[in-house]
Amino acid sequence: MRKALVVGIDEYPGSAKLKGCVNDAMEVARLLDTNADGSPNFDVMVSNNVKTRSVLKSLIADLFKSDDEIGLFYFSGHGYFTDIGGYIVTPDFSRYDEGISMDEILKIVSRSNARHKIVILDCCHAGAMGTTTVTGTNTAFLKEGVIILASSRDTEVSVEKSGQGVFTRLLVDALKGGAADIGGEVTPGNIYSYIDKALGRWEQRPVFKANIAHTVSLRKVKPVVALSELRKLTEYFQHADSEYPLDPSYEYTAEAPDSDNINIFKILRRMQLIGLVEPVGEEYMYWAAINRKSCRLTSMGMYYWKLLTNKRI
Repeated sequence: MRKALVVGIDEYPGSAKLKGCVNDAMEVARLLDTNADGSPNFDVMVSNNVKTRSVLKSLIADLFKSDDEIGLFYFSGHGYFTDIGGYIVTPDFSRYDEGISMDEILKIVSRSNARHKIVILDCCHAGAMGTTTVTGTNTAFLKEGVIILASSRDTEVSVEKSGQGVFTRLLVDALKGGAADIGGEVTPGNIYSYIDKALGRWEQRPVFKANIAHTVSLRKVKPVVALSELRKLTEYFQHADSEYPLDPSYEYTAEAPDSDNINIFKILRRMQLIGLVEPVGEEYMYWAAINRKSCRLTSMGMYYWKLLTNKRI
């Protein structure tokens, strides 16, 4: 089973109140609930504006107590950092009792028998998650299967703009497909890369920590090239360095187009869009066909050709 606990807290006392955390949580929950085609994805529990530290801690413990395929915890709210570590803050905070220690959350996560344990935090000082200070070394120690995606370093605040967290806005775009790989899978590593590139060096810096033996997909979207079409790489190119010859019959605007060749050309063009194929001796695939030239695999295309040949896909 794939389970997710999604929490957003706006209702802090007094001037500590936030505006966009609940909306962020609801959007993340909506996307995790189903894949892009509407098929079931995570079994999502949404618990917004949790009032107390004890209630939130019990929810986190319940999430990670089972041997599920994935246990995922998303939190949007206040974060705090002291000389003894980081905290996610609950509305019942007080001086010297700010909320749930990130070290404590890490201990709960580390004891879980879930295959993949994922923590996504959009709060100030989120990068303190996974960097335990208990040993006095201030170094990360993650059990196998643990993935942490944090909105900022432990020394940084996380920003809200226009009623939405900057980090979660990018996370949402990534889950919608911005971070999808060629097969349409959205993985934590690709999400981090997507967010990292979108944020400038003077802005908050996202943090990614992981100890994994296998990649995991958080959501599936429609790929530009369907898997059935991707498999044709080894049909069109007998060897990784082969060239596929083209002629005017592949282009429907030519004088004597061939319907079978036109369909192949459409697939080759889609492969070009995602960087698997390139024309030889011409800038565009159209002119490669009109001028009876060819196309070939790019470096990425060769990589996927080898994956297909070795039956990794």
